Amino acid sequence: MTKYISTRGGSEKISSAAAIIKGLASNKGLFVPTEIPKLPLTIEEMVGKDYKEVAFTVLKSFFDDFSDEELRYCVDSAYDDKFDKEEIVPIVQAGSAHFIELFHGKTAAFKDIALSILPYLMTTAIKKEGIDKKICILTATSGDTGKAALEGFSDVEGTEIVVFYPYKAVSKIQELQMTTQEGKNTHVFAIRGNFDDAQRGVKSIFTDPSFADELSKKNILLSSANSINIGRLVPQVAYYVYAYLKLLEEKTVKAGEPMNVVVPTGNFGNILAAYYAKMMGIPIRTFICASNKNKVLTDFFATGVYDANREFYVTNSPSMDILISSNLERLLFHLSLDAYGERNKASEHVAGLMTALETDGKYEVSEEIKKEMGMFVGGFVDPELTLKTIQSMYNKHEYLMDTHTAVAYDVYSEYKKHVCDDFETVIAATASPYKFPASVAKAIGIDEMTDDFEYLDEINKVTGVKIPSSFADLKERPVLHNRVIEKNEMKNVIRESLDV
Repeated sequence: MTKYISTRGGSEKISSAAAIIKGLASNKGLFVPTEIPKLPLTIEEMVGKDYKEVAFTVLKSFFDDFSDEELRYCVDSAYDDKFDKEEIVPIVQAGSAHFIELFHGKTAAFKDIALSILPYLMTTAIKKEGIDKKICILTATSGDTGKAALEGFSDVEGTEIVVFYPYKAVSKIQELQMTTQEGKNTHVFAIRGNFDDAQRGVKSIFTDPSFADELSKKNILLSSANSINIGRLVPQVAYYVYAYLKLLEEKTVKAGEPMNVVVPTGNFGNILAAYYAKMMGIPIRTFICASNKNKVLTDFFATGVYDANREFYVTNSPSMDILISSNLERLLFHLSLDAYGERNKASEHVAGLMTALETDGKYEVSEEIKKEMGMFVGGFVDPELTLKTIQSMYNKHEYLMDTHTAVAYDVYSEYKKHVCDDFETVIAATASPYKFPASVAKAIGIDEMTDDFEYLDEINKVTGVKIPSSFADLKERPVLHNRVIEKNEMKNVIRESLDV
């Protein structure tokens, strides 16, 4: 049975169910499997399977302590008519790439794929582990995770969910999606600061034993819906497996021929999921990590130095306005394991890097790790070029992208100019263009309007692209969560929310 360990070492070795419930390891590390599993079927045997079957196969490989019946319940409950496309994640060719559209769920962003199933995995895990405490889902969001988590856990029995987002640093649509969220167990707070502040606060709360003890006495256990939770990350692996199978099915690639993957990246979870797909046996040649003006990852893959001591920019692709990419820690662990061949050495190296990040705001990986990073390349796009890319793609190919997907496409286009690489490429289309209507409208030449909802209607009129059904009455919904707090108030509002 697959066990889960911390990226930072220690004796903790637990089941996938326990790792999903706990979220973060006791020593602040992230849970990883002792060994990334291989697909149980050959790629040829999987061709033609629908998304649910692919998801089940991937989840069963990682979460083998769940029974087939339990996992099928989770998959069938998650991937139903809440998605407006029968295939869940359609793949569309436009320009010189294929786009895997991950935004057809209820919140119109890629987080829906994982956060539709996490509540079922979580509640099933709680039963398996015999836990009778209430679970409090604690989440920091740069815009999309928060709403998807709120939607998934709203009124789920035995849970409470508390979400923190950076004040005035998400789109109006993203903010309203969160602040109008219904559900007796939902709690949403804006914090004065950026996403990194929110994420840092959440992590410190998870690793505060006195606060955990305080909640435990009230029969409450903390867990996370961020991609630091392995139960959030693993479902994302499935759509990269599915994408390759669809390319094979359409005879776009031949069996064994690799594809490239391009991902607009902030917290590094989505592109790490693609790396896990490769480790499972999917032929992926190059991982193209696309950043906005907050290009800490671009610089890292170019130099091996991760330096968060830099100016923070608020951009038109706000879900990537991040300087501390949490899931990079998992990649560093796996690359360290490949470089050093020993788990203890890998954990020791990662723990040292993370200590340096916490104390100095920067670290440099060893020469051995730099050699292992060759399959990753980075690139970045500033806000002005992001809009030009949306305009160009729409004018030339009638394909309308959101700002994050535009970042990915432009980085890929630059990569193609400088690298002789004709392999088929899949770009993660991470959000509906309607999530960021003011920016998209500006890009395609729509005059300035008074609010996002006017932009929605005008974009629809000009392009004919369907507005997500979940946006239909968003403007009329009452705001239920309107509190703005300071960073040092996070624990107190958790106490208030949970009546502790």
